[in-house]
Amino acid sequence: MPVQPADAAGEGFVRTRSGVLVPAGIDPFHRTLHHVAPSGLIGQTSQTSGMTRVEAISGKTVGAGNLWMGQTHVAASTTSGNHHHGASETAIYVVSGHPAFVFLDVEGDEPVERRIQTSPGDYIFVPPYIPHREENPDPETEAVVVIARTTQEAIVVNLDGLDWSTAGIRSI
Repeated sequence: MPVQPADAAGEGFVRTRSGVLVPAGIDPFHRTLHHVAPSGLIGQTSQTSGMTRVEAISGKTVGAGNLWMGQTHVAASTTSGNHHHGASETAIYVVSGHPAFVFLDVEGDEPVERRIQTSPGDYIFVPPYIPHREENPDPETEAVVVIARTTQEAIVVNLDGLDWSTAGIRSI
């Protein structure tokens, strides 16, 4: 296949130094996989009391433009502060421990605080702006979860309670 030079819109292909044809609009940084070992995790990220977040995949670590991924650790017998993650969708995978995820269910006749008790291998989906908290009732074992967000930064808005009126939510 002959080389098709990129046009003004960045369409077509370019040949790399190794001779491989790649789409012209993809820069060299985004043509390779990036490895982040545990020693490369960043602890300087938005935090909530009672838990520790570390950043693995982000703009800071690998140049991600639309994704944030990391770990959260909740110590034994610990409850996090109430918080939400702004307009970001959050997916959670439970690695170890049995954390509970608590939120205010507002869909019934009266608001009710709900707890979702989890085990290793479970997944949780947190839609944008939902006030929630994590609890680790185990008196001896830390809970560890992996988190992925649809925003490149770790958006964390700490709250006084699970009440939506304190969440400072804008229309979505």
